[in-house]
Amino acid sequence: MSARAAPRALAAAPRSGAALAAGLGALVLTLFAASLVVGHAAIAPGAALAGLMGKGDPLYQMVMQDIRLPRALLAAMVGASLGLSGAAMQGYLRNPLAEPGLIGVSGAAALGAVIALQTGLAAAFALALPLMALVFACGAVGLILVLAGPRGASLTLILAGIAVSALAGALTSLLLNLSPNPYAASEIVFWMMGSVADRSMAHVALALPVMALGWALLATLGRGLSALTLGEDAAQAMGVSLGGLRLRLLVGTAAAVGAATAVAGAVGFVGLVVPHLLRRACGARPDRLLWASALGGAAMVLAADLAVRLILPERDLKLGVVMAIIGAPLFLHLIYKTRREIL
Repeated sequence: MSARAAPRALAAAPRSGAALAAGLGALVLTLFAASLVVGHAAIAPGAALAGLMGKGDPLYQMVMQDIRLPRALLAAMVGASLGLSGAAMQGYLRNPLAEPGLIGVSGAAALGAVIALQTGLAAAFALALPLMALVFACGAVGLILVLAGPRGASLTLILAGIAVSALAGALTSLLLNLSPNPYAASEIVFWMMGSVADRSMAHVALALPVMALGWALLATLGRGLSALTLGEDAAQAMGVSLGGLRLRLLVGTAAAVGAATAVAGAVGFVGLVVPHLLRRACGARPDRLLWASALGGAAMVLAADLAVRLILPERDLKLGVVMAIIGAPLFLHLIYKTRREIL
């Protein structure tokens, strides 16, 4: 690169980052607005906006403020949490197949929710289910830290996460197997499919502070993840504390993904696919990929939730099922495309 071309290339990077942020932000806002308008009740955009502002028909106010707004907010929050956590996990482990469920947070959160449903706590107290899921997600991170040790390598962290995830999955299956109430078992299965329908602002208020803590911790990982691309020794030479980086990664992922699983159930493929889709646009820079994946994840879950309402509006199609149907072929296409580029 010539001396004149280098400054131009450096100047183009911020502009491309700004363009990417503007495009993703506009996409999220568009899908969020569509999520407020689309629903079982046919409400004109003007009446929907008035209902959202607490004006007009009281019925429209209830639909907009108590049904559609919490659903749209949770879809965006869950998508942002999963996308951001997936990018952080892939950057830290330097493995494109890494995703938030790798460290067992999702499985442990699901186990806590299943216990709340099985014991009747969820029926006695409306927020018992998400609270139990959060408690178990935090417990999973504590167990992983104990198993991996204070200076455990990436491989040790992965193995500890797999062990915790397998244990949580086995206990969840055991509870389903021993469930004396078929209705409770059916409720557990449907909850584990993932959904943001029938949620309230109470769920938003419960999840948002925990997710915000996770977002804040994960957002600080950009410099460390960028340095880690050069290797652990080089990152340490640059002043990056690998122990501190790992702790922020685990606690941030537990907070973000644990809260997402607590309020929406199991929603897969977002943290795995979204970073792949945006990595080239971000120039393979982990610091830029973090916020891009958060916006991309929010857009993907909002779009999938819209598809849930448009494909089979008369049936209770689950968000997690739609995400799997969309995410699996997309991920296979990315694998095939990557293989062709290598060959």
